[in-house]
Amino acid sequence: MNKKYETEARERYGNTVAYREHTQKTKTYTKEKWSEINESLMSIFADFATCKANGLTATSPESQSLVAKLQNHITANYYTCTPEILAGLGKMYVCDERFKNNIDKYGNGTAEFASKAIAEFCREKEND
Repeated sequence: MNKKYETEARERYGNTVAYREHTQKTKTYTKEKWSEINESLMSIFADFATCKANGLTATSPESQSLVAKLQNHITANYYTCTPEILAGLGKMYVCDERFKNNIDKYGNGTAEFASKAIAEFCREKEND
């Protein structure tokens, strides 16, 4: 993880269960492992861009499947991604320009599309 972002994350989330889990889970990750899981994460956003480009909606089964894949990826590689955390990430993907610009490199509006898909997914989870 980038040292600048690591410091920011520790300052913001250092007292949370998720941060402690992340620290424990990732402490043995090599540079190659970080690269692999980050590339895999970004490929999910590339798939969101493909859905958007193909005219699918954020509520389509394909888009919702990608949200589940994203949640599972985060849980498997970083920390337990609860629906509450996932909803917060979805908002951050559009509110934090760093995330928005990184995600939108796959296509303008990809971050907004993913955020809407995440919001719908989390709404559905609330109603279950």
